[in-house]
Formats: sequence, structure tokens, C-alpha cells
Amino acid sequence: MENDPACRAALRMIRATIEEHCPPGVLMSEEQVNGHYGPTLLDEAEALSVAIVATVERLSFDGSPKPPAPSIKA
Repeated sequence: MENDPACRAALRMIRATIEEHCPPGVLMSEEQVNGHYGPTLLDEAEALSVAIVATVERLSFDGSPKPPAPSIKA
């Protein structure tokens, strides 16, 4: 998986979609991700998932408590 070009392409597509449609600042730059999480595909995926959650939280205005998020780590 680590060097799988299809995985890299999929993550680039998700990153581009987040950058285009989500609020500014929810997604770190690739360089920031490498420094904060690490350089692997899984690290990039983690940063993307954090950005998605941050976007959902910004768009949730009802103030009701949120249930705990399930863990994505196996």
C-alpha cells in the first residue's frame, strides 16, 4: 500500500476536494502534515479525516452534544 500509485492518487483527489469545498484552515498543507503526523499515506489519510471532522463541526450549529466518534484505527 505504501507506494501504491492508486492510493496516492485517491488521497490527492480527496485533498483537492477538501481544499476546494471546505472552510479555509481545516486542512494542513502537505508539508505541515509531514511534520505533524508523518510522511506516510496513512498519515495523510489521518490529516484528511481530521479536516473532514473539523468541517462537520463548523457546520453543526444546533449545539446538541455529539456522540463519541468511533475509532478508525484497527
